Amino acid sequence: MTAPLEKDRPPRVTEREARQVAEAAREQDWRKPSFAKELFLGRFRLDLIHPHPLPSGEDVRRGEEFLSRLRAFCETEVDGARIEREARIPDEVIRGLKELGALGMKIDPKYGGLGLTQVYYNKALMLIGSVSPAIGALLSAHQSIGVPQPLKTFGTQEQKDAFLPRLARSDISAFLLTEPDVGSDPARLATTAVPDGDDYVIDGVKLWTTNGVVADLLVVMARVPASEGHKGGITAFVVEAASEGVTVEHRNAFMGLRGLENGVTRFHRVKVPAAHRIGPEGAGLKIALTTLNTGRLSLPAMCVGAGKWSLKIAREWSAVREQWGRPVARHEAVGAKISFIAATTFALEAVVDLASQMADEDRNDIRIEAALAKLYGSEMAWLMADELVQIRGGRGYETAASLADRGERAVAAEQLLRDLRINRIFEGSTEIMHLLIAREAVDAHLKVAGDLIDPDKSLGDKAKAGAQAGAFYARWLPKLMAGPGRLPGSYQEFHPAGHADLATHLRYVERASRRLARATFLGMARWQGRMETKQGFLGRIVDIGAELFAMSAACVRAELLRAGEGHGREAYQLADAFCRQSRIRVEELFDRLWRNTDDLDRKVVAKVLSGAYAWLEEGVVDPSGDGPWIADAAPGPSERENVHRPIR
Repeated sequence: MTAPLEKDRPPRVTEREARQVAEAAREQDWRKPSFAKELFLGRFRLDLIHPHPLPSGEDVRRGEEFLSRLRAFCETEVDGARIEREARIPDEVIRGLKELGALGMKIDPKYGGLGLTQVYYNKALMLIGSVSPAIGALLSAHQSIGVPQPLKTFGTQEQKDAFLPRLARSDISAFLLTEPDVGSDPARLATTAVPDGDDYVIDGVKLWTTNGVVADLLVVMARVPASEGHKGGITAFVVEAASEGVTVEHRNAFMGLRGLENGVTRFHRVKVPAAHRIGPEGAGLKIALTTLNTGRLSLPAMCVGAGKWSLKIAREWSAVREQWGRPVARHEAVGAKISFIAATTFALEAVVDLASQMADEDRNDIRIEAALAKLYGSEMAWLMADELVQIRGGRGYETAASLADRGERAVAAEQLLRDLRINRIFEGSTEIMHLLIAREAVDAHLKVAGDLIDPDKSLGDKAKAGAQAGAFYARWLPKLMAGPGRLPGSYQEFHPAGHADLATHLRYVERASRRLARATFLGMARWQGRMETKQGFLGRIVDIGAELFAMSAACVRAELLRAGEGHGREAYQLADAFCRQSRIRVEELFDRLWRNTDDLDRKVVAKVLSGAYAWLEEGVVDPSGDGPWIADAAPGPSERENVHRPIR
């Protein structure tokens, strides 16, 4: 079929309305300091992350004790190859996880959970995700974005008492926001929750419901229509998956994560008690975004695990595989890939551990740090896995089962690549993360100058904003001209005798932070109200910030290891290698801020959509058939078999 042009589809909401919905859902104020926010503003606040925060002794004891039990379980009870082969996590494995307490890792002990810190929760996901990414996804979806997290922050005491004990030991949860025609634009949400006495009646269809096939409890986002006594808006509900009218119509299959219990769920006249509503009406998106502030950290934690495994396989394979008289690791082309994997794994673990410990301490606002960790982790893990496949050559493309059948070690490199690919889409695609982080990064500018570029503001409002902006920039801009990064003696504690010089990299980060802030200001001055359409520019701004955050975290972690935990010299060397690699990427990104093909690309896209290049598509056969691009999601009773299968 020929794809319908976007202009031929009348939108249910305008672009401006969609932006207003998203803006209303974000946290408006900054009540706590943020290292990353300051970084984007040209202020390198090393004091916010150094000395590196550490967990308490009791947190470490409880965390390590659980990791020990979880490792034993993974080594004896989990067969990752079987999960890949059968595309399903065996019921007995899930029951074993329940008995282990893995469903309640982040739930308070008074509700039957383990009460682990974010740091140790992430370590647990990294461990079990290395055996089976599908299990890691199940546990992450259950606790990071499922029912426990929003209840912890926004639930009533009655809701916590009713649901958290179940979620800690027996019940699996899922998060339902996406719909067949609604992805990252929730303003077009079609699922409704109509008030009916002491209940709400939910109708609609949800797509890509991770854990939805096996879940017992669901967090459902639905639109409440405004009416007398009801504010209305997108609202969060806890729904029993076994409720009458809930049907899991399909279990989705993917290129990776083949054990993922992800489906399509239909709601037809499903009654939900008003007591199961989380927060007030209209607060659903704010609840979802707040939940994701720390929930996003679970995904990069599993990306760290992928990096560690990639490094292990690369090291062992490259030492025994010989070409032209020496191990392939000794050839520079392969060695550069191994160095990239080692240095990036070190830095990514530094980012995740630092952001997680800051989340545990709750001293800082980490909404940008968590988003950067997700963005950076998903992108870099994919690159590391791709390099591992290349290092393995033909064996990297061959399945583990095939390797084993012909008598070689069953290294599932190609599976790793397939499994990791979804992380660049899960919980906010890379493109959406760029926009989300960019919005937070320019928040200070919009607060003082936003009315200047808002077409709906009056001349009086614009004049007032102009005076306010003038005062702000008169103070701010001069501070971007010079700083500690210009002083050779700055950050000398990061250049101890006998170790690599990390002080020079921190001076670079400080200078680059100010340069980044200047570039952001120039972009806003140049494009003003059109800045939000310059997604290529904004994406590069965010990517520079991600690299600078990773460099900072890597240096701080190296100093932590040198000062107490061991491997200090090696950690300094890895941090030095990472920073040198990162600086090359940063300089390229800075160059591409102003030298790029963005304008030309827009012209090409317009021609593509108009059909001007349709001749270029000739000479192939499209085997995809004639089905609709988006499945019908009209409300109504289900006509399919219910494939919901709760695990007891």
